[in-house]
Amino acid sequence: MTEQEKTTATPHQPSPLADRLRKALYEAGALVLALVGLMLALALFSFDPADPGWNMTSQQAATNLMGLSGAWLADVLFSLAGAAAWLLPLAIVHLAIQVMRRPWQNEAWDPFIPSLRFSGLMLLLVGIAALAAMHFYDQEVSWAYGAGGILGESLSSLAGPLLGHLGATLVFLTACFAGFSLITGWSWFMIMDELGSLLVRLFEKLKNTWWKAELFRRKEKEDYYRDAREPQTESLPPQEKSAPGWLEDIKQRLPKPEAPKKSPQEYREPHLETDDEQEQEPTQEPRLLTAEDLQPKRQHPAGPVQGTKPGLQLLDASRPQQAGFTQPELEALAVLLQQRLIEFGVRAEVVDVHPGPVITRFELELAAGIKSSKVANLALDLARALKVPSVRVVEVISGKSTIGIELPNAKRALIRLTEVLDHDAFTLDKHPLPLALGQDIAGNPVVVNLAKMPHLLVAGTTGSGKSVGVNAMLLSLLLQRSPEELRLIMIDPKMLELSVYEGIPHLLAPVVTDMKEAANSLRWCVAEMERRYQLMAALGVRNITGFNAKLKEATRNGGKVVDPLVDPESGRQEYLESLPYVVVVIDEFADMMMLVGKKVEELIARLAQKARAAGIHLILATQRPSVDVITGLIKANIPTRIAFQVSSKIDSRTILDQGGAEQLLGNGDMLYLPTGAPQPERVHGAFVDDDEVHRVVEDWKQRGTPDYVESILSGDVEAASLAGLEAEGADNDDENDPLYDEAVAFVIESRRASTSSVQRRFKIGYNRAARLVDAMERAGLVSPLQANGQRELLVGE
Repeated sequence: MTEQEKTTATPHQPSPLADRLRKALYEAGALVLALVGLMLALALFSFDPADPGWNMTSQQAATNLMGLSGAWLADVLFSLAGAAAWLLPLAIVHLAIQVMRRPWQNEAWDPFIPSLRFSGLMLLLVGIAALAAMHFYDQEVSWAYGAGGILGESLSSLAGPLLGHLGATLVFLTACFAGFSLITGWSWFMIMDELGSLLVRLFEKLKNTWWKAELFRRKEKEDYYRDAREPQTESLPPQEKSAPGWLEDIKQRLPKPEAPKKSPQEYREPHLETDDEQEQEPTQEPRLLTAEDLQPKRQHPAGPVQGTKPGLQLLDASRPQQAGFTQPELEALAVLLQQRLIEFGVRAEVVDVHPGPVITRFELELAAGIKSSKVANLALDLARALKVPSVRVVEVISGKSTIGIELPNAKRALIRLTEVLDHDAFTLDKHPLPLALGQDIAGNPVVVNLAKMPHLLVAGTTGSGKSVGVNAMLLSLLLQRSPEELRLIMIDPKMLELSVYEGIPHLLAPVVTDMKEAANSLRWCVAEMERRYQLMAALGVRNITGFNAKLKEATRNGGKVVDPLVDPESGRQEYLESLPYVVVVIDEFADMMMLVGKKVEELIARLAQKARAAGIHLILATQRPSVDVITGLIKANIPTRIAFQVSSKIDSRTILDQGGAEQLLGNGDMLYLPTGAPQPERVHGAFVDDDEVHRVVEDWKQRGTPDYVESILSGDVEAASLAGLEAEGADNDDENDPLYDEAVAFVIESRRASTSSVQRRFKIGYNRAARLVDAMERAGLVSPLQANGQRELLVGE
């Protein structure tokens, strides 16, 4: 094809000059039409029957704003159409707007559309004129032929006898509605739908306003009662450790029973007497319960824990919410889901639907020969086709032959912790360590037992709701267990998440932020675990539940159990008390692994393997679920895991050994994998804000003070079970270190007298390796550090 033929074949494109000229002509026409409409409206507005016109002959000047022509035109229009004459200027202005918009519309011009709109105008004009003539015939108007004009009078006189007054009214109303739809293109069904949506939104706004007022009223009531309790709390003097008569001093300061204004203090007096009965007898004996190198001074708070446990009124109340889909929407979604699957070559039938607070699960029966893996590989395509953020495919549903497809709800419900804690499943359960996770996909509360897990690994990316989930677990423990039943060790490398719990009576030590002290805390847990095993072996029980039950049985029989770990030659006779559960919470496990390393992994592995029966449990949380943090040794000993939203399928497999966590929705959406379960369970986490945490913490601070165990952070713990796991910063005789002889043999054999080589060889901390090398220097085996940073070996092989 020649160049000339190519030029001939190319369709003609309008030049920019012609396009600008076309737009200018459209704008000029629109301005002319708008001017005509305005002038016509002014003529109708200033109509005067005395002006010369069609029905009046007069020699006086016209008073119409548009002059004689305006007076004639207004008289003609009002005489023909009556009140419907006002439609003409409106129609002309509407036409001007359409002409103005025409150059910027891409669709081709359809000559059928103007004819439709003209027909609509005629229908609307006829309908209004006839209705005005039928229903406003007795109204005094200045028009010569009444409210409907000649047109309205003719149509009403024709239709009235044939259809009756009501029938004619309905016919002309229908003509008005049809004409309006043809002119504007609006649907009356759409208008009614929008009006209904507006009323629903107005109702929701009014209901939310009422709920906010109700919550404000409840908060004011709680603040009032809290303020009423504060003077009583401040009047209690601090307890002295060795003063058995502290209760009598308090009783003397309390008001007499006749004083009605001091009823809160009178109410708590019987509880104080009960504490006196429980503590008066043990104060006659030494308070040390076990050997001095392992046992803390006391296992219960130093300050008195007053009153009962905190109530749920400290938490924000839940309120009714409208979330999920309506029944017609669910049916439409099921049909749409089947259609999209057919488009991708998958034949399936929706057999069941489970709507929930956050997601909705559709159960599908696959046709013969269709593999579930084929549907799982279509998750991203289904999300795109259904216009949703993510789609999760559940390939195996226990006890069913169907698969599940989970779609996020259009409106997500906010699950408050109160909804879970206030449920019968929580209040009636007798879990020793209940953790409230949230609700399942059907909206049922999910409460698990940490004592049965027995340890928990939590992982999720930033913003997935991991910290909120950990706070919900801690609050569920604090609201259900007293310091005599539960003690906590909190490790917070970021110094942000767990520092709010500082000062509660459950803590065995201040919130740990130094990683050297964190390693010492885990060492203390290992030593405490071994001590508890010795006690349980001496009493012939298998776990902490049996141990405490045996002590209670001895107390009911009027006796006590002597501590078998106290040296008989010391001449002391001490008695055992019930052992509380110990929960170790590590907020950012990755930071601790990066700073302390292999030693922490060994300590956690030892606790995870043996601490369950001793009542010591771990909650490890991290936002970096990589293989160097969640190692195989840790995963093998912590089978219970929770995965919040992660960034990739690799991270999901690192936590759960399977994918799925990368398809979660965030904001508390999690996959919970119980011990021994083949598939994880999807749970929507309960929300807890900072104000709720502060209220519970302040309530516990008013009830008692913590009793810290100094040896936890200092690392001053010695036990045969801790060989190779010495404390960081401990001041020991280094030549008596169990590894000293092995370290000397290694240095002589390798001819390398460096701290780093000893540390790598024996997998110990840098401080301990440095102490071993310094001990070799004092013994004359190696030289001091030289100018080049090296040491010289002073002995031969």
